Amino acid sequence: MLPKTIEWADGKVKIIDQSKLPQKLEIIECEDADRIVKAIVKMEIRGAPAIGAAAAMALALTAYKSRGETREVIMRRIWETAEKLRRTRPTARNLFWAIERIISRIEGEKDGKRIAEKVIQEALRIMREDIEINMRIGENGAKLIEDGDTILTYCNAGSLATVYYGTALGVIRTAWKQGKKIKVVAAETRPKLQGARLTTYELMMDKIPVTLVTDNTIGLLMQRGVIDKVIVGADRILKDGTTYNKIGTYMVAVLAEKHGKPFYVAAPTTTFDLKSTRREVEIEERSPEEVKEICGCKIAPEEVPALNYAFDMTPPEYISAIITEKGNIYPPYRENIMKILCL
Repeated sequence: MLPKTIEWADGKVKIIDQSKLPQKLEIIECEDADRIVKAIVKMEIRGAPAIGAAAAMALALTAYKSRGETREVIMRRIWETAEKLRRTRPTARNLFWAIERIISRIEGEKDGKRIAEKVIQEALRIMREDIEINMRIGENGAKLIEDGDTILTYCNAGSLATVYYGTALGVIRTAWKQGKKIKVVAAETRPKLQGARLTTYELMMDKIPVTLVTDNTIGLLMQRGVIDKVIVGADRILKDGTTYNKIGTYMVAVLAEKHGKPFYVAAPTTTFDLKSTRREVEIEERSPEEVKEICGCKIAPEEVPALNYAFDMTPPEYISAIITEKGNIYPPYRENIMKILCL
C-alpha cells in the first residue's frame, strides 16, 4: 500500500504529488494554505474525499499560523482561506462539506487560541474518520463481489483519491483480502489518465491482477462478456441518486445497462448533497490544454478548440446500488438515501 495521501506534520502538510506518478513518488511539503490551494487546482491532489481532507488541512494551517492572534484576526484569515478553497474545484461536494463542518465547530467561540485548537483538531478528526469510513465502505461493497469476478473501474477512486485505502478500490481491496480471486480492468481515463497512471499503480503495488485498457475498449469488452461488474467512485450524489463523477462515467453506466451488468457507485455519505438540484450543480470545465497534450507532449494543433469537462452526470436509473459506510443503498434512491443517512 501507498503511504497516506495527505498528512499533518508539526505545522506542515505533506501531500503525495499525484501529477508525478507513476514515474516518481514525490511528497510536497505545504507550509501555508495557499500551497494546498495550488495543489488542488493543479490536481497534485485529487479525488473528492482527498480534496475534502486537503481543504480541512488548509484551514488547519491557517489556524496554526494564526494561533497567537485575536479572534477577529484568526476568523478573518480562516474565512479568506475558505473563500480561496471554494473557488478551486466546484463539483466535488466533500470540499464544501469539510469547510462547512470546520466553520460550524468554531461559531460562537470567543478565544483566538481555542479557535485555532478546534480547527486543527477537527481537521485531524476528518482525516482519521476518512480512513475508518473507507474501511467500512470496503466491507459493505465486498458483499457484492463474487469469487472470480472481473471488475471494471473508471478513473481512480483508490487510496490516492482519499486519505487512505479508497472507496471503489477499497471495495476491491477488501474482496481481495477476503480471498476472492478477482481481476480488475482499469480504463485509462482521458485526459489526465488517472486510471492508467494511478489505479494500475495502486493495484500493482497490492499485487491485485489488473489490465489497462483504453476508454474506447470498454464497449467491446462488454459485448464479449469480459466484464462482470462496474465499480466507480463519486464526487457528488444528489438526494435522488443522481451521481457526478469523472467525465466518461455516464458512458460506462449506459454500456453496463445495455449489457445487463451491475453498475455500483462507492462513496462516503459526506459526498451526498441533499440541497442542490441538477440545475444548480456546476460541472467543472478545465483548460483545453489538458486535452491537447499528454504528459506535456502536444498531440493536437495548437489552434484547435477543445472542450474539457472534468465530470458528467449519471442518472439514478443506471445505478444498481450506492455503497456507503452506513450500508448499501438500493432503488428507490429518493426514499432509501434518506433512510441510510438518518442511521
